[in-house]
Amino acid sequence: MKKKVMLIQDNEDILNIMDEILEDKGFDVTSSLTTEPIENIEEIDPDVVIVDDYIKGDKKGSEVIKDLKEDPETEDVSSVLTSTSTELPQIAKECKADDFIEKPFDIDHMVDVVKRNT
Repeated sequence: MKKKVMLIQDNEDILNIMDEILEDKGFDVTSSLTTEPIENIEEIDPDVVIVDDYIKGDKKGSEVIKDLKEDPETEDVSSVLTSTSTELPQIAKECKADDFIEKPFDIDHMVDVVKRNT
């Protein structure tokens, strides 16, 4: 069975590239430019959630991950934060993300991080 990835990015080009790469690698990807899929996380049941920190909406990606990790229903879902921020390792640690991907990212590294967290 395919591993499920929920992919939330602020840039449509990056979203499409990441989606295509992950699908080519055999993942079942739910992708969005907003945090809307998070509301249906129980139905989607992803193995890993990848969220950009600068996502459009009410919350930053780090806040979305923090909320997931504080909710007993979703605390076990692997969460990966992405960003161009030089503070990314610290931000990821503070929100309890399982991993992070710095942008611009190396495709092989991105795939490795997803595989490691599914």
